[in-house]
Amino acid sequence: MSVSEWRETNLDEVLSFYNGKKRPTESGNIPVYGGNGILSYCNSYNTEGESLIIGRVGAYCGNVFYENKKCWISDNAILAKAKTNVSCKFMYYILKHTNLNDMHIGSSQPLLTQGILKGLTTTMPRFAEQKAIAATLSALDDMIELNNQINKTLEEMAQAIFKSWFVDFEPFKDGEFEESELGLIPKGWRVVELGEITEEIRERVKDRKIPVFSAVKTGDLVLSEDYFTKQVFSRDISKYIVVKPFDFAYNPARINIGSIGINEFSYTGCVSPVYVVFRTDQKYKWFFKMLTRTERFKKEVNTRASGSVRQTLNFDEFSKIKVVYPYAEIVEEYNYIFEGLIMAKSKIEEEISILSEIRDTLLPKLMSGEIRVPVEEVV
Repeated sequence: MSVSEWRETNLDEVLSFYNGKKRPTESGNIPVYGGNGILSYCNSYNTEGESLIIGRVGAYCGNVFYENKKCWISDNAILAKAKTNVSCKFMYYILKHTNLNDMHIGSSQPLLTQGILKGLTTTMPRFAEQKAIAATLSALDDMIELNNQINKTLEEMAQAIFKSWFVDFEPFKDGEFEESELGLIPKGWRVVELGEITEEIRERVKDRKIPVFSAVKTGDLVLSEDYFTKQVFSRDISKYIVVKPFDFAYNPARINIGSIGINEFSYTGCVSPVYVVFRTDQKYKWFFKMLTRTERFKKEVNTRASGSVRQTLNFDEFSKIKVVYPYAEIVEEYNYIFEGLIMAKSKIEEEISILSEIRDTLLPKLMSGEIRVPVEEVV
């Protein structure tokens, strides 16, 4: 079958569309989908089997997700189901390739309607080739997802080791302990205020041209231009604060959601002047990164943050938080283990990047028929 034999069709002929409904209030283990993926979990469902979820409104208008289990589609999304002799997974890749966000109406509040979707056209190979194309792209997505799960496990291992060493003190149980204001701690360790072990940084960008970072709730510093769909920083960044490699930064108004990030890039960046930037002893950078993710630290931040609606925590108050501070030799042992995990995670991220690039290169070529998949080779 040549590409010329692919038939042109409206989406309405190959997909059935349904509006989502207001999410249930009772929690459960069934995923609730909105325009940006899974929102929460509930105890009922409004679709099952292969389903496509399309963001309907707002910033996530046009996002596309595939689900093959029971789920609830909220009123912020549109549900699409494949018709007879149409591969749902193939249509998922078609919609991903279509860039639906460009099809919306409205400027202040983007909106994607069933009418717009139904009127879009695409070209369709025969059913067997649809499945073959979908299987090729799915194999790459499966490898990417497996690598993401491995990286998640590595992150969980790092957190578990930190908790074992510096919260539960398990490797030191046979040694001497002494009383402190934070309870029993290994002998030789100290209780200190963060102000004793951190230094606030106020260096301004001035006339330099450097990238802008943002702290996000995952506890990372990310490149703003890559993370956000639109520019969130000022054109004039001369008053922004410089963040050198392994410096920390947080937005005082968002610290209560865990957004303290460390600059793990190999270059210097900057953050908005509303941010707080600080530096620790370089030997303690990984210790401090993991410390900020502990439940006790998060609880202390929430206790000290002021404001009833939008909590804030300036550096003066941040400096008063007390922590258990181990001596350097112990931290260096932890660094050796932690950096090994970082190296493993970095190699996996490189593999994810390569696989993603292959998939993104193949996607338009497979969708257009420029590259053909031998149908007989796909099970």
